[in-house]
Amino acid sequence: MSGYLAARLVVSISPADVGQRVSLRRRLPTGEYSDVVGVLESWSAGTLRVRRRDGAVAQVAEAALAAGKVVPAAPPRRRARPEPPG
Repeated sequence: MSGYLAARLVVSISPADVGQRVSLRRRLPTGEYSDVVGVLESWSAGTLRVRRRDGAVAQVAEAALAAGKVVPAAPPRRRARPEPPG
């Protein structure tokens, strides 16, 4: 048994998934990977635009995609618990 894990990275999204919540893994110029999760707003001219939960838009070059898939809607955020009286 080898001492490392191997994973198969698959891009299973397409421009038809615009409007869906997606999870993307992209390769950075440094060779590291970075993840982007949010709603795929557009996919044109080789660039994907993803709106994150905080409202920021991430642009991902199609050529940098290492993996991508449609994911379920985000769970609702929990409300902060009130401080106990005291």
